[in-house]
Amino acid sequence: MTFQVNVTANGRMSLPADVRKRLGLIGGGALIVEETPDGVILRTVAQSVAHARALARKYTADKPEASVDSFLANRRAESGE
Repeated sequence: MTFQVNVTANGRMSLPADVRKRLGLIGGGALIVEETPDGVILRTVAQSVAHARALARKYTADKPEASVDSFLANRRAESGE
């Protein structure tokens, strides 16, 4: 969905009510703003966490040594625990 919003002189903008409802921002909330070479991406915090997890999976898939458990086990072994 594409729509236009206006930005006021002090930087405020209003998202349409139906968009806020779909994003779970009925009573207000936080959005993460990501500036890219192609423009600006707005994500909810939950969407940003999911995006970060997807990126991490991309680089750690099929690499059991990249898990937190593996990292902690290695640190314990190195420290003699």
